[in-house]
Amino acid sequence: MIVTVTLNPSVDISYQVDNLKMDDVNRVENVGKTAGGKGLNVTRVVDLLDSQVLATGILGGTLGSFITGQLAENTITQDFFEIEKESRNCIAILHDGQQTEILESGPTLTVEEGDGFLNHFKNLLETNDVSVLTISGSLPKGLSADIYKKIITLANEKNIPVVLDTSGSTLAAVLDDHSLKITAIKPNFDELSALENVKIGDNPEDWKRILNGPRFKNVEWIIISMGADGAFAKHNDRFYQVEIPKIKVINPVGSGDSTVAGIAVSLESKDSDEKLLKTAMTTGMLNTMEAQTGFINPENFDEYYAKVIVTELTD
Repeated sequence: MIVTVTLNPSVDISYQVDNLKMDDVNRVENVGKTAGGKGLNVTRVVDLLDSQVLATGILGGTLGSFITGQLAENTITQDFFEIEKESRNCIAILHDGQQTEILESGPTLTVEEGDGFLNHFKNLLETNDVSVLTISGSLPKGLSADIYKKIITLANEKNIPVVLDTSGSTLAAVLDDHSLKITAIKPNFDELSALENVKIGDNPEDWKRILNGPRFKNVEWIIISMGADGAFAKHNDRFYQVEIPKIKVINPVGSGDSTVAGIAVSLESKDSDEKLLKTAMTTGMLNTMEAQTGFINPENFDEYYAKVIVTELTD
């Protein structure tokens, strides 16, 4: 079973407005409301790939009830740690060919609430046969990167592969703790540049040098998203260039989460390097071809999987 962790889930609301009028009334007919947060996008795609998945995290209030209710409607197994504080809304206004986002920060959690989740999570690991763990997104206010470190430590103790999808100081704090073992991360070049505090150019030899640095020594897989240009990946001491076909992009939001889902499913299946990379890129592509965030059409999987080209780079 793949377990997904979302510590700051949300209700994702999308408003479609043909022409957004500022300082005026905008009436909306097409409204979408989805159980959101990066980890829940991962959850839906894993489920669509016919793999067993369990969603966990921290939520509360009426918005938390909406999230659990929608997951239940989709028959997705869930085991959240519930608090009294209200979960958050994240609003996307689709207008004039653009997307404007209004993101609530969510509840401020106490150390005791963080510890409560850790106890909940530890019991979850004890009572379920967990094959892969994914951890996605930013942390709610009040919690530090230590909680991610503690979650990873619990997984490491049981030899459960960990796919970590976060960024900034949270990612740096985890990577700089060399007592932790991480199976996969998937930064894009902007996130990698910010992490390393350098401007990364277009020379693959520079990419190799950075990924061979001490910060990444305990990371088995590093998959750098390059958008329409595919990906550059490192697995242990092997490097790969991944090319993807041209596609019609409808909604790119959630494609990184869908990529994480593909990575997790392939890790669970113990796939070859080539199959893992092709699966990850295919799930990411399929998400961009759909209007709904964190969603793929599995019927299109084989067609686009066949079009992904993986090349191992040798010295």
